Amino acid sequence: MNSQERIAAALKVATDTRAFELGQGILGKTPILFKQYFPGSKALVVADKNTWKAAGEAVFAALDAAGIPTQKFLFPEDEFHADWDHIEVLDKAMDEAGAIAVSVGSGTINDLCKLCSHHHKQSYLTVPTAASVDGYTSFGASITYQNAKQTFDCPAPVAVLADVDVIAAAPKEMTAAGYADLAAKVPAGAEWMIADIVGAEPIIPDAWHVLQDCLDELLSDPEGVAAGNPKAIADLFEGLVLSGFAMQAARSSRPASCCDHLFSHILDMTHHRYKGKFVSHGFQVAIGTLTMCAVFDRFLQYDLSKIDVEKCVAAWPTLADEQARSLEVFKSFPAPKLGYENITKKYTDADAVRRELTVVKAGWPELRERLAGQVYSFKKMQDLFRIVGAPYEPEHIGITRKDIHAMFPIVQLMRWRFNVLDLAKRTGHYDDLVASVFAKGGAWEY
Repeated sequence: MNSQERIAAALKVATDTRAFELGQGILGKTPILFKQYFPGSKALVVADKNTWKAAGEAVFAALDAAGIPTQKFLFPEDEFHADWDHIEVLDKAMDEAGAIAVSVGSGTINDLCKLCSHHHKQSYLTVPTAASVDGYTSFGASITYQNAKQTFDCPAPVAVLADVDVIAAAPKEMTAAGYADLAAKVPAGAEWMIADIVGAEPIIPDAWHVLQDCLDELLSDPEGVAAGNPKAIADLFEGLVLSGFAMQAARSSRPASCCDHLFSHILDMTHHRYKGKFVSHGFQVAIGTLTMCAVFDRFLQYDLSKIDVEKCVAAWPTLADEQARSLEVFKSFPAPKLGYENITKKYTDADAVRRELTVVKAGWPELRERLAGQVYSFKKMQDLFRIVGAPYEPEHIGITRKDIHAMFPIVQLMRWRFNVLDLAKRTGHYDDLVASVFAKGGAWEY
């Protein structure tokens, strides 16, 4: 299946997005899409100082020349994140303009436009300026609210216009970040397989196949991505958009993220900076992805067909025990009740654990084979990141291996989503699994 066929098939499973234009030199098509999906409406071009120069000014001029009443809104900050304060500012600007947002930027601007458009009960058009994140077409916006990184349910844009020339001209760090975000779908897919077999979150075929069937192919040219080759950049961006379509089909971020992204959420919520600057989402996710590849390297060595189910069930803690543990783990965290709230949602009692482990034990040979075919080894993923220019050591983003070790209890508890660490807790392998990542000869030995 070629790119056009993949995009056409993906649009059929997307629930929100109706058009995806990808090509070189196509910014001038913006008015055509706008008039098609927002006839008779005003436009509000939303950008920052950098994205205005990259594409915003050209988009504004094209809309204005086409006779569309157009205003602009520029975020003045040199560096900003998708925080609730910015939602309030953009909501007010959209109220005053009475217009449809045309998002010109990358992840932060897109998420802000997505949620604010939802607040105004309307959709929007997005013009990406970098292949840096998979959130352009995702269902939901990732916003920091009350000290916690939260995904707010809201529809994806009705139309995406991606000019490969603009995207390829973005800083190489942003492109490398996007590659890492796409690569995260490798271990995330493995964790979805695990959630599926225990019955926690069954795999949704449309959401799975739209990206996973071509993921290896779209990750196969890190050299081209690093060199800014238009074809390689277009393939990378296509993968990121397909990931968003998968999330639309699932109505959640399950197809795109699991523990790999939670390491990033921790860094965001603790306001981590390196050399005085925030570290990009993709660069944070790169280290989370590598960590989870190391986890799977060890996890696949276990023979879960030999677990003693009744012994595991007898050792299973009560909900009260888990709630108490979560409060202890999160006591110094910016959102101290986050773990408590999420373990309460995803906790299963001893009888349910017995059923889960019985299924895993019986199905382990087949599941292990499927997982082995899905995940990349730590070394393979590290080599890909080294080539593409993404971080491949924790120190590259200003954290230590000891820092990552300390994050594991938070990662396991901070989201209701079933993950590989939850299964390791049930089988009694959790301590060994985590220790293996940091032990002598381990991926993050210290």
